[in-house]
Amino acid sequence: MASIDRRGPMDRGGARGAPSRWSGLVVGLIAALVVGGWFLYSACRIEVGKGKQAVLVRKVGHNLEPGMEIAPAWTEDRGYSKGVQPDVLTEGRFFYNPFFWDWEITDQFQVPEGKCAVMVSLVGEELPEGRVLADDTQKGIRPGVIEAGARVAYNPYATEFLVFDPVDVPTGSRGVVTLLSGRSQKDPNVVLVDEGERGVQLKTLPPGKYFINPFEQRISVVDCRTRIFGLNEDADITFLSADGFNISLDGAVTFRVSEERAAEVFVLYNEDFNGDAIDDEIIAKIITPYARSICRVNGSKLDAVQFISGDDRELFQQDLESTLSARCEDQGIEILQVAVTSASAPEEIRAPVRAREVAKQQLEQFLQEKLQQESQAELRVKNLLAEQKARLIEAEQEVVEKTTKAMQDQDVAVTEAEQRLSVTETQLEAAMNRAAALRSEAQASADVIRFKNEADLAGLALRVTAFGGDGGSLARNVLIGKLAPAFQSILSNSDGPFMELFGSFVSDTPTPNLTPIPEPSPRSPDPSTGVDPLAGNAPGASESLPSNPFRTAEANR
Repeated sequence: MASIDRRGPMDRGGARGAPSRWSGLVVGLIAALVVGGWFLYSACRIEVGKGKQAVLVRKVGHNLEPGMEIAPAWTEDRGYSKGVQPDVLTEGRFFYNPFFWDWEITDQFQVPEGKCAVMVSLVGEELPEGRVLADDTQKGIRPGVIEAGARVAYNPYATEFLVFDPVDVPTGSRGVVTLLSGRSQKDPNVVLVDEGERGVQLKTLPPGKYFINPFEQRISVVDCRTRIFGLNEDADITFLSADGFNISLDGAVTFRVSEERAAEVFVLYNEDFNGDAIDDEIIAKIITPYARSICRVNGSKLDAVQFISGDDRELFQQDLESTLSARCEDQGIEILQVAVTSASAPEEIRAPVRAREVAKQQLEQFLQEKLQQESQAELRVKNLLAEQKARLIEAEQEVVEKTTKAMQDQDVAVTEAEQRLSVTETQLEAAMNRAAALRSEAQASADVIRFKNEADLAGLALRVTAFGGDGGSLARNVLIGKLAPAFQSILSNSDGPFMELFGSFVSDTPTPNLTPIPEPSPRSPDPSTGVDPLAGNAPGASESLPSNPFRTAEANR
């Protein structure tokens, strides 16, 4: 069975309204917490950016004592005091209750470029008598410097800064250091104190820029470069000569302060402790008195004429320079040079001395010109000799070159002639060999022809002998022997002029009983020429012997 809700309308409505009220309360509480948290976060947050600082001021706490400007630091037994707190907040995010604290955001202190700063504490204990610099718990100037570009967080109610330019020691100068704070010197009667004692230090500084605390030490610049001053302009050097004439010197003294003793010279001859005026003090207190004293003592030993003469004045100048250098060196001053340019004397003695000096100068000039002319003549002779020697050397060199060339040409010509002679001799020998060979060949040919002719004649003589010495019979026999093979064709045609040729051979005269001549035996060819001497192919055979008509006919047959 289904359950039946037996609550009335009022009961059901109350049950639904209770959760709604609690949800609204929760949402309101959360909203309040969020808004309150955001308010507290915004109100309590301190954002300190880069290069910034925050000075805290306590609103509640113990009251400051009379004369106090900065609240003391927090302690466990006392807690915080009202007022400006000694510490500051640097870059970052911090949270402080605005009901108890207040703050002020300012810039940190940054030292300008090219300068230095000195910190001054405005709060603390008073300095004891005789103290110049304060420590961390005292009021006053702090030791040391903050160099250019540095950034420092500070409490503007308790600290301030003094900015100073660096001390520049130029080239050729030295920096004399005077300590204004430090331990007392052991001996108060010395000029220079030991290192670390209050006073002028022995050690000086080289050229450069120095960032110093002017309340802690002072650097005075002493110029150690060379300086020149005139004897007649800056100091009146006048004295009497040995003969009673008034002599006035004019010249220049070149000096400088010794770098090793710059501090001592600065203390002794600078009463105002101003480094720029030390040169004038040196001239007035050291060089001028010594120069006058030396000139008066040494000048009284010479006559007025000697001051006009160059040699005596030069000796006087050398003595003045050596004596003045020795005395000034004891005072820390280096004398580099003393030059006496002129010495004023009365006109009545100056004119004749001047004329004599002019005559001496002219004589010296004439002597120099003479020496110059002699030197030029000697130089001209040397030049001529050198030129002659050079030409002689060139001629000798040319002779040597031509001789060498001629000898080389001669050697070449002899070599070529010898070569041609050798070739000619070789050619002559070859020609002689060829002539001998031709003679031998011609002799052999002649011998062959002669032997062949002799053989032919011998054979012909035998054949003629065989016909009883009748040559005509031999000729007819040879002709008949040649024509015998062709008789049939010839006799077939007995008429005509051709047969008339044989008429002379037809005769009634009986032919003697002839013995046939045997053919000559074959001969061996000549071993030297390879030719049969009786053959018809021997050279010159056709020209030397008549041809045999019977043999020719046999050959044709």
